[in-house]
Amino acid sequence: MKPIFQNAIILLTTGLSYASAADLIYVKDADGEQPKLIVAITNVCAWPNLTLLPDGAIVATIHNQPSHLKLPSDVDCWASIDGGRSWTKRGTPARRDTPKTARGNVAAGLANNGDLLAIVSGWTDPTAKNGRGSVLVPLVSRSSDGGSNWIVETNAFTQISTPFGDVLKSADGGLRVALYRGVKGGAVVYRSSDDGYTWGEPLAMDPRFVLHEPALFHLGQGRWLAAARFDGLTVYTSDDDAKTWIRGQTLTGRQQHPGHFLRLKDGRILLTYGNRLLLKGVDARVSQDEGQTWSEPFRIADFQGDGGYPSSVQGLAGEVVTAY
Repeated sequence: MKPIFQNAIILLTTGLSYASAADLIYVKDADGEQPKLIVAITNVCAWPNLTLLPDGAIVATIHNQPSHLKLPSDVDCWASIDGGRSWTKRGTPARRDTPKTARGNVAAGLANNGDLLAIVSGWTDPTAKNGRGSVLVPLVSRSSDGGSNWIVETNAFTQISTPFGDVLKSADGGLRVALYRGVKGGAVVYRSSDDGYTWGEPLAMDPRFVLHEPALFHLGQGRWLAAARFDGLTVYTSDDDAKTWIRGQTLTGRQQHPGHFLRLKDGRILLTYGNRLLLKGVDARVSQDEGQTWSEPFRIADFQGDGGYPSSVQGLAGEVVTAY
């Protein structure tokens, strides 16, 4: 996990892919330095979801095994009170259902009353020879103390789906979360009108396409963006509070996914995503016009092997932290 820039200080690259290391231009901090990598939590695969709490603490909700959902696992909650520089485990929002179960697919965010929510799915048997077993029905975990203690609701969802991204407040006073239906894809948006206790009325984003890992973002006043994994990242927009969606531009090329959106304090929108091509890393683009146009991509951090899945928050002091 890594603080990546302060407000408007960024450098941009000139293309979507990189032929050599010389093509990479890395983000710089306010002192003109490339921020140092912080290894926050060791021996995990993670897929971290970051949430900024009202008191300024940053919470990371993570998959807690060093495997791509191929080991029995839980979902843990870690927190930083120093802007992402050090991390302490707080609690476990979702434990494995059986000794074989892998809990690991997570969406997280704040309810209107300030509770921390984690919507968690996973797999019945990650050690099965023919795959990981079956996708689990999502459960909803709720914490009123910043992630230390959790109340788990197992009946909030009735359909098998895989949660992804942030739980976000909607214009109608409710909450929204995106899921995709198992291994076959098909992105849907669920709505909650009781602050996350129950979720109903799933609406398909685009039934014409098999979409995975849809990242939602509320622009405000019922206008939404989504970046869905369809080889690369394809942008969708909604003007009716995430009920219906219009397919838009393709933002990244193949193997450059999934994504995450963040509103910066200066008004711009930051998109971070994994780049799994040669010279692998976490890349980013910014928009100054509510997602209509985007900057050229720039590099935040490098990785090798299996990686990506970034999530970003901007702390109270203005510093951006990206976990991956």
